[in-house]
Amino acid sequence: MIIKNAKVYSDNFTFVDKDITIEKKYINENAVWPDFSDSTDAFEDTVIDATGLYAIPGLTDLHFHGCAGYDFCDGTREALDAIAEYEAFHGVTTICPATMSLPEETLSMIMKNAASYHNQLNPVSHVSIALNKGSLLCGINMEGPFLSVKKKGAQNEAFLHLPDLEMFHRLDNLSHHMIKLVAIAPEEEGAQEFIEALKGKKVISIAHSNADYKTAEAAFKKGANHVTHLYNAMPPLHHRDPGVIGAAMDAPECKVELICDGIHIHPSVVRATFKMFGDDRVIFISDSMMATGLPDGNYALGGQAVRVSGNKAVLVNDGAIAGSVVNLMDCMRNAVLSMGIPLETAIKAAAVNPAKQIGIYDKVGSITPGKLANIVLLDKDLRIKHVIINGKEIVRKSKIVYDKASNAYFRK
Repeated sequence: MIIKNAKVYSDNFTFVDKDITIEKKYINENAVWPDFSDSTDAFEDTVIDATGLYAIPGLTDLHFHGCAGYDFCDGTREALDAIAEYEAFHGVTTICPATMSLPEETLSMIMKNAASYHNQLNPVSHVSIALNKGSLLCGINMEGPFLSVKKKGAQNEAFLHLPDLEMFHRLDNLSHHMIKLVAIAPEEEGAQEFIEALKGKKVISIAHSNADYKTAEAAFKKGANHVTHLYNAMPPLHHRDPGVIGAAMDAPECKVELICDGIHIHPSVVRATFKMFGDDRVIFISDSMMATGLPDGNYALGGQAVRVSGNKAVLVNDGAIAGSVVNLMDCMRNAVLSMGIPLETAIKAAAVNPAKQIGIYDKVGSITPGKLANIVLLDKDLRIKHVIINGKEIVRKSKIVYDKASNAYFRK
């Protein structure tokens, strides 16, 4: 495949006018025209004229729960197929879906399902190859149950659990070590020891926490290096009590997540966050739930009833914000068009930084020779024109249909 005349997002985080050559599923070292008369199948006889289009790396969402009527916690092959297909169609080519606070028995089922899905697709690589049907499942974000009841947000209080290293290892083993991130409230009993034990082995994220500055600072010194949806489910930044936010800013190795859906964080705060942390440390996430891509209505998250109206999803029982209903590409687009974040910076936060953080940047996250050819072509209004995964263009195979009689959604 050849993509010609594109404005290509480079390793220097700027756009350059060039062609991209794809050989099999990889970006080729030299952007040269192949000889299509050659009998080999090294190149697909496909040319995309990308004049006037941006070519950017496929995005990586390392924190979302579901979409298109399905939840990662459904624990089924069907759910993962539907999620991967939806995300691919929307330019999110690598996915690391998140769990919720649930009983260990349920989490075990979820981990087994992900491991089975991963291994059936590609038992060798740490980045699953989804046979060009959807996004690549690269890992699991374990959000819960080691969280604070005081900042539980949309997590189910009934299933919150003190940090338990043995429980974590049981679940990680069942997932075949696919857990990339684990969330924890550092003020909980045993949390600091938990963090120290996993230092350098997993991305350890402070999440749903009521920790003060000193407690969070200690966690970062012991090995925490990430913050789940910064500003949400934690104390606000206060000039005499900076809390998790201030401690994260002072920890140079710490990366922070932002949800740029226009609901979770004010645009001014998004801009301020880039000034405080710099564009190397900010990671865009969607935190999307199953209603993403579907009409307003009643849904569920972590076994709790959720009401969706417009771009806002809230728990029915207490009105807490329950994730988002927009995908990562929409979040990135919103950051650029509505929040004043430069396109080059937004791409870095949505494609480069998440891939680096979970250790897959050697395979994805940039349009670099030797990496997987996961590329999205956008027009000047940042609308998707083409999505390429593993060197092949993705075409949606099904659509989501609502059945009024059963009050359910299904793929057709």
